[in-house]
Amino acid sequence: MLKCGLLGEKLGHSYSPAIHGMLADYGYRLFEVAPDRLGDFIENGDWDGLNVTIPYKKAVVPFCAELGENARLSGSVNTLVRRGDGSIYGDNTDMFGFERLVMKNGIDVSGKKALILGNGGACASVHAVLERLGAHTVIISRSGENNYGNLSLHEDAELIVNTTPLGMYPNTGKSALDLRVFPNCRAVLDVVYNPARTALLLQAEELDIKFGNGLYMLVAQAKRSSELFTGASVDDSEIDRIERVLARDMENIVLIGMPGSGKTTVARLLSEKTGRRVLDIDEMIVERAGMSIPEIFAQGGEAGFRKLETELISDAGKGSGAIIATGGGCVTVDRNYALLHQNGVIVWLQRNTDSLPRDGRPLSATADLHEMYRRRVPLYEAFADITADNNGTPEACADSIWRQLA
Repeated sequence: MLKCGLLGEKLGHSYSPAIHGMLADYGYRLFEVAPDRLGDFIENGDWDGLNVTIPYKKAVVPFCAELGENARLSGSVNTLVRRGDGSIYGDNTDMFGFERLVMKNGIDVSGKKALILGNGGACASVHAVLERLGAHTVIISRSGENNYGNLSLHEDAELIVNTTPLGMYPNTGKSALDLRVFPNCRAVLDVVYNPARTALLLQAEELDIKFGNGLYMLVAQAKRSSELFTGASVDDSEIDRIERVLARDMENIVLIGMPGSGKTTVARLLSEKTGRRVLDIDEMIVERAGMSIPEIFAQGGEAGFRKLETELISDAGKGSGAIIATGGGCVTVDRNYALLHQNGVIVWLQRNTDSLPRDGRPLSATADLHEMYRRRVPLYEAFADITADNNGTPEACADSIWRQLA
């Protein structure tokens, strides 16, 4: 069996083993290698094929006896193959992946001005593809001639591509620029794929600008790497199939709705159905505070509770593949939308107001629930991606949600 893997200095969690496991039958491991051991590992390590990531995409070039056309064009290598005679062939499959990402999103870059954020290894691949497709490219770096301090010089940009790790898990919520500076921008791409919507992409969505994350690029480049590892072709339809599987598995299922609408119960049933873990925000708040929710309200009022709630939503929302049951009032804090939407599909559980329980719910205990519902409906509508009726059995509601997501 071929011995393949991903080479980098610090890898953490990677989706590459899962992707390659769906592409072909070979072993695929993660190889964390310190810079002072890089040469020895490449020359003497026990591997047949490697993907290469930060910070080695340019450092591995001198070890290659031959470079593919894309590697020569970009000066960056992310795929190594040890040939039968022991020599190493290097190529760039990131270019294949990024070009497929552009095509998937239906972006015509010919003649368009494109800003590329960052000047690392990923930038080299993106730049080479955009130039080949006829775009007019400008690379934005922290200290170069074109930098984040003079972005106004490029407000006519029509495409923006982020090739930096800014906004990537776990440091989510950060963006290098404000898209409102670019009134002509028609598309935004981000090579980051976790979270599914970085702060940059969330703003693009808000402004109704076409956008795409880096997951499709990751899968597409893996498909091309697999072909180089094995010498066998893989149909391009596998890119779409694997990307759909990964996107669904990575996405959180976020339940919102009025207090007592059944979020905790439906979350548990969805967990039993899918094997996903449940993150119940109210339970997390109680654990963090060391007191009950009524006690939190008595001590710090609603403002204190909402502050703690947002902190826990921030922790939960940046993760992947969970079921998140929120409190009924989380929609009253605007910031919570981005925290929940960055990596999740938000489901509004709907239940008749007269059926909502009040016990143990400080705001519901004395409130006019019909008036509360009237005020919150526009907020639930603004947060929700889909809705689910929970006036029947919670089992039927959970089934309905999963059918919509499957």
